[in-house]
Amino acid sequence: MPTIDLRTSALRDLNRALHALAPDTDETRWIVVNPEGRHAVAVGLDAAVSVEIEGHVGYYCAGMNKRASVVVNGNAGVGVAENMMSGFVHVRGDASQAAGATAHGGMLLIDGNAGARCGISMKGVDILVKGAIGHMSAFMAQAGTLTVLGDAGEALGDSLYEARLYVRGSVASLGADCIEKAMRDAHRQEVFARLTAAGLAGEVDPGEFRRYGSARSLYHFHVDNAGAY
Repeated sequence: MPTIDLRTSALRDLNRALHALAPDTDETRWIVVNPEGRHAVAVGLDAAVSVEIEGHVGYYCAGMNKRASVVVNGNAGVGVAENMMSGFVHVRGDASQAAGATAHGGMLLIDGNAGARCGISMKGVDILVKGAIGHMSAFMAQAGTLTVLGDAGEALGDSLYEARLYVRGSVASLGADCIEKAMRDAHRQEVFARLTAAGLAGEVDPGEFRRYGSARSLYHFHVDNAGAY
């Protein structure tokens, strides 16, 4: 089990070593200590390994992740798990802006709050936030789910496509073309699956969530909707 101390080892060397792992590697668990807010920790991984980071990280931690499990025992800066393709990223603190931006797959779990634009342009990722999310979250979100146990800020789901948004708390306001939709059995089952993946099965009632989605009025330009663009 390699342990990398970023006070004495270069971040570039850590990422290079993780990128060089063979598919059949037996070095499947890595520990990173003293990240001290460094940017781009454990980015671009493409191996079924586990990386546990002991402390706070800066921008774009676990960006472009594929197959790996990355756990941050602290807070994360802008763009954690940005453009993730698969795998699992767990922030055991708060996340800054644009968490999970453009992510195509996998799961992003945030134990605390997430800042503005959480899930912006998400393309298939499942994001679960145990706390609250900031304004403009799920802006232009195309696919996947955003599940929020706390409150959501202003302009939730602005210019939304087909991502599904579930919020247990209050929503400050909805963005253009985002509306509340009926919460049916299939949606409660989907929320239950997301809660189970986050280790919350039996602790949170899926029936407490409200569902938000696209009104689909902005898919194609229409002069009558010009003021909403």
